[in-house]
Amino acid sequence: MVSKDIVFRVKQLREQISYHNHQYYVLSKSEISDFEYDLMLKDLEALEKKYPELINENSPTQRVGSDVSEGFKQVEHKYPMLSLANTYSFEELDDFHNRIAKTLQEQWQYACELKYDGTAIGITYRGGKLLRAITRGDGTQGDDVTANVKTIRSIPLVLSGNDYPDEFEIRGEIFMPHAIFEELNTIRVEQGEAPFANPRNAASGTLKLLNPQTVAQRRLDCLLYFLLGDNLPFDNHYQNLTKAKDWGFKVPNSLVLCKDIDEVKEFISKWDEKRKELPYDTDGVVVKVNSIKQQQQLGFTAKTPRWAIAYKYQTEQGSTRLLSVDYQVGRTGAITPVANLEALQLAGTTVRRASLHNADQISLLDLRMDDTVFVEKGGEIIPKIVGVNTDLRKPNAKPLVYATHCPECGTELIRLDGEAKHYCPNQAGCPPQIKGRVMHFASRKAMNIDGLGEETIELLFSQGFVNDIADLYDLKYEQLIGLERFAQKSAQNAIDGIEESKKVPFHKVLFGLGIRYVGETTARKLAMHFGLLCSLKSATFDELIGVDEVGERIAQSIVNFFSDEKNLKLIQRLEEAGLNLRIEEQNKTLSDEKLNGLSVVISGTFSRISRNELKELVLSQGGKILSAVSSNTDLLIAGDKMGPAKLNQANKLGIKIISEDDFFTLIES
Repeated sequence: MVSKDIVFRVKQLREQISYHNHQYYVLSKSEISDFEYDLMLKDLEALEKKYPELINENSPTQRVGSDVSEGFKQVEHKYPMLSLANTYSFEELDDFHNRIAKTLQEQWQYACELKYDGTAIGITYRGGKLLRAITRGDGTQGDDVTANVKTIRSIPLVLSGNDYPDEFEIRGEIFMPHAIFEELNTIRVEQGEAPFANPRNAASGTLKLLNPQTVAQRRLDCLLYFLLGDNLPFDNHYQNLTKAKDWGFKVPNSLVLCKDIDEVKEFISKWDEKRKELPYDTDGVVVKVNSIKQQQQLGFTAKTPRWAIAYKYQTEQGSTRLLSVDYQVGRTGAITPVANLEALQLAGTTVRRASLHNADQISLLDLRMDDTVFVEKGGEIIPKIVGVNTDLRKPNAKPLVYATHCPECGTELIRLDGEAKHYCPNQAGCPPQIKGRVMHFASRKAMNIDGLGEETIELLFSQGFVNDIADLYDLKYEQLIGLERFAQKSAQNAIDGIEESKKVPFHKVLFGLGIRYVGETTARKLAMHFGLLCSLKSATFDELIGVDEVGERIAQSIVNFFSDEKNLKLIQRLEEAGLNLRIEEQNKTLSDEKLNGLSVVISGTFSRISRNELKELVLSQGGKILSAVSSNTDLLIAGDKMGPAKLNQANKLGIKIISEDDFFTLIES
């Protein structure tokens, strides 16, 4: 029987951890250090492991998620999850206002809030505890993603106070903050994966993953904006949401009451520019009649409530004709479909191509050849197809059939479980994969071989001089001097660059090998942990997952790489060529690393060293490089001409900011 002291200690730890979760993830405040928080969490985990009868599904320890998921079951919504009618003009907003005026006899107010660009969720609480979380689905029923939603730390598992209804539903938007999105895409690119197109896709895709542990690692966030239930505390939307803050919910501070349609327009105009400063995506403003009684009077259409409307900010969009679809092959064999379009002007540039991402995206759009498609520039940079004008579709148009074989080598494509991309498995014989691996190996972040750009490698491959990365070290000056792109100086520079690359540190060689999922940071961690390539080569799966930041997927990829006889022969040739396949003794000690475990953002220009050299120095001191400032940032190294947005965000979050000179003082102390 568990003693009362243990029961009390577990209860106390859960309450303390939940309190600090709310302070940090909802209120953006931190009363204790990460170290103190981790100690409390480890203490609770240890007690629950020792006394399993005390484990509670709403314990903070359960946020990390389970390894096992049996898929998502469909659950019917208690209250239909309808869409909102959209408008893009103040004239249509006036029409909405006039329709309400014809129905309501008394005065009314509008509640205005930003429209968040993520994925909608409905969360039910019973007895103050999170019961279930359901996606929108078709509006009538959605997927039960409760296990994944429990990993989102801004969503309370147990409510604060005691004045909440016994059962109610709260709805909101799950999203991925910009900083997390940039960090995730940086890692995906490093690991040879296609980056997510935008934070909305990343959030939606993450929420549908079957492994809650992976969901937890991606640090989704949630803003709540609507209460539903029989015994809500107030008869109006604004006060109910304000009260929900007291229960622990993350309710947007932008929510305001407007007494008339002119104030609504002022709110919309104000946020058209101001929203760009937010750390997450918004695409409009939601306008709701505040009184619940008046909402009921106004009622619903078959698809939308008559008492609410979404004003959407204009995104520059154009329509053009889909001419064809190409399939590009990356160095990892990943296939990316690309749409070829009739040229159109969009956001000041001529657009002729747009990424289609994967087969699922093509199926979702229901694309046909010669379709008239709508194209937007996501974030004003990346062109994307967002829809099809079916009114202009030819009667006999047939759906696009995704490629079944590699467009380069003819090998049948495969699609791995849990992955959106198709792959060409012919690593040894597919030309784009071979050339891509050589380009990656010679790139600045890997071996940094001058004079070996894309066109040069293309030439060397076409001449039969280079078919893998080891062939680079067999090249002779006499072979190059006779080629079209090489004069005496350029030929000698290339040979010298290849020779100089033999001095490159072991972790860069390891990154250059192009092992799937092994990016710059992971390569450095592996190099520091094992010291020698031969030790890494013989490491077991269990030994690999014991390395910091190496999960099961990376570990299995490494095991697979070193199980391939072709790769082993390749490494033997690199060793014979004299490459650096071990960590220098003086670099093995971690105890002297001044930035060990710290997440660092570098911004601006620097006088003493370049940004890349500064990045290398941070990594060599045990730091981790982030691309954007977030609550996970420990240090911002600020140079000249740094962007004001990063500086403001760092100041807002209380992140330590140091200059270039301060940094050198720190690491030399």
